Amino acid sequence: MSEATGRMSEATGKGTGAVGAASRHPVIRNEATTEIPVHLLFRDEAGDTGETPVTPVAPGATVVGRRQGTGEQRRVSGPGSRAARAADRTPAERPGPAGPGWAAVGVGLAAAAGCAALLWWVGLAPGPVRVALGLPPRTYDGMGVGDWGALFALAAVGLCAVGGLTRGKEGHALVLTLFGAYRGSVRRTGLVWLSPLLVRRRVDVTLKHWRSEPLPVADRGGIPLRVVVLVVWRVADTARATLGVSDHAGHLRGQVEAGLARVFSQLPADALGAGGSGEGRTVRDAAAVGDALTRQVAARAAAAGIEVFSVQPLRVEYAPEVAGAMRRRRFAALDAADRERALTTAVDAVEDTVRRLTVRGLVGELDDYERRSLVRELTVAYLGGR
Repeated sequence: MSEATGRMSEATGKGTGAVGAASRHPVIRNEATTEIPVHLLFRDEAGDTGETPVTPVAPGATVVGRRQGTGEQRRVSGPGSRAARAADRTPAERPGPAGPGWAAVGVGLAAAAGCAALLWWVGLAPGPVRVALGLPPRTYDGMGVGDWGALFALAAVGLCAVGGLTRGKEGHALVLTLFGAYRGSVRRTGLVWLSPLLVRRRVDVTLKHWRSEPLPVADRGGIPLRVVVLVVWRVADTARATLGVSDHAGHLRGQVEAGLARVFSQLPADALGAGGSGEGRTVRDAAAVGDALTRQVAARAAAAGIEVFSVQPLRVEYAPEVAGAMRRRRFAALDAADRERALTTAVDAVEDTVRRLTVRGLVGELDDYERRSLVRELTVAYLGGR
């Protein structure tokens, strides 16, 4: 009896231990009977569960933090994410449904011939036409349902064949839409057949040169400027240029103005420093400014299907309201720089002259007063001669 009681208590202890171990790791059973450990739902760090570390966030992006204790993952948003999502939703250019025009002309002529034959068969062919074609006369006994159906079918085929004919031009593309949905683009030239149900928009895809009017910008110091640029561009993706933006030419103009504001705000209009040397990068460095403008505008215009080859500044000048003051300032700076160079040259020449006179023994030992007098006279002579 004591041995049985001991075995029962031992079994009871084992069961209690198993229950206690299970209670330390509770689980939730969902409708699919999948066991999910509760403690994993409240892990916020990837290292606690052995997951792969999160990819670093791109520069300029904003991280929306997750709520502690919920297992919610971080959401990343940035200035380029909205534009990227909009570009992804815009369909890319693809070939549209188009057929050869000569085939449509043949179908239209065949349909017309079928209609004429049907009218002759039922006896409705005009007399002159029948005589000209050498057809025997036939008596009109009325048209049945089948005759009317065949006549309407032939007429519909002929109208569809002739109504879908269009002419493709060199340097132009046709963007096709059906009930507002993009169906493709056609770049074929010559006689082309398109479905009459498709809405067509003609887009110019030739290379274009746009010379802007004077655009207002400001340099790094806030000095207002007027800049004229030459932009070489073309439409590369007709679908994005037509359906992605309302006006691709206006979109390009806006990107050019934004690029000018970004590039010119980082450079001074003139590099006349304290020494008046005029060295350093300025907005008048056409090569460097043009390369920077081309890169920025091309990167941002590509989302609208526009390919930008070059953006070069042609003329940079001060705004009319500050032009007079800035010219006077520039001339004063140039004059000060010239005076400083002249003075430096004169002082170097006087020093060299005094040293040579002393070394060659042309003058004896000079006291401070005599040396100052000699230096003064030589300086006046050099500057006066200049």
